[in-house]
Amino acid sequence: MFKKGRVVGCPGVRLFFLKNALPYNRLVITFTRKFGNAVQRNRARRLGREAYRSIREKLKTGYDLVIVVYPRNDPEGIKPGLAGTREQLKTLFTRTGIL
Repeated sequence: MFKKGRVVGCPGVRLFFLKNALPYNRLVITFTRKFGNAVQRNRARRLGREAYRSIREKLKTGYDLVIVVYPRNDPEGIKPGLAGTREQLKTLFTRTGIL
């Protein structure tokens, strides 16, 4: 995935994507080594999944998606919580042409 797939990014997140032959998308949310403790990783994973669920209906199907989350120090212009995560995912999917 990391070698063959294409990548787009925005502050704190990178999206690797690759076309597959399935009628649905497959999603993985992962983190870098330095990303907080287990509580922070699990919260970020839950927010990411919920944000993905809220925009899933609008996405094209047939892609493998890997979202890599990086630690960030007070990012500028990014809303906290679910709203910010949803905006980040919309930005990434728009850049890829999947949205």
